[in-house]
Amino acid sequence: MTDKFDTELNTVLVDTFKSILKVEETSLKNKGLKNLSISEMHMLELVGKNKEGQTISQIAEGLKITLPSVTIAINKLEKKGYVQKVKNSLDARKVFIVLTRLGKKIDSVHRYFHEQMIRSISKDLTKGEKEIFLKGLKGINDFFKEKSVENK
Repeated sequence: MTDKFDTELNTVLVDTFKSILKVEETSLKNKGLKNLSISEMHMLELVGKNKEGQTISQIAEGLKITLPSVTIAINKLEKKGYVQKVKNSLDARKVFIVLTRLGKKIDSVHRYFHEQMIRSISKDLTKGEKEIFLKGLKGINDFFKEKSVENK
């Protein structure tokens, strides 16, 4: 039997998840990025974390999706002008995906959105409240990671 806390927590988690995706999507569209999905944005974010770029395998591992899915998505992002493929100078068989200038600009806008979100959430919390909040979110994250492993 669930109590009031369980019911409220479920409602807040579901609403928060939906809101984050909706606000991110709206934010991208308001910046004129109507041709990018949230999934593509997160792929750009991962590629942008390494200045030398990422391999298809690294992207697939980082996003927990299949190699063919990454290949298709990267090809689309390349056609849209957000990424380019660069051969490794030491091993021509190895290809890195790097952000183009446009891709870097978009990644910067997306990172700024996340910085604003975090600042807004944490600004009125005490150090102790931040620790408790983070502990709770880590528990949620662990739950979803465990479920994603189970569903493979």
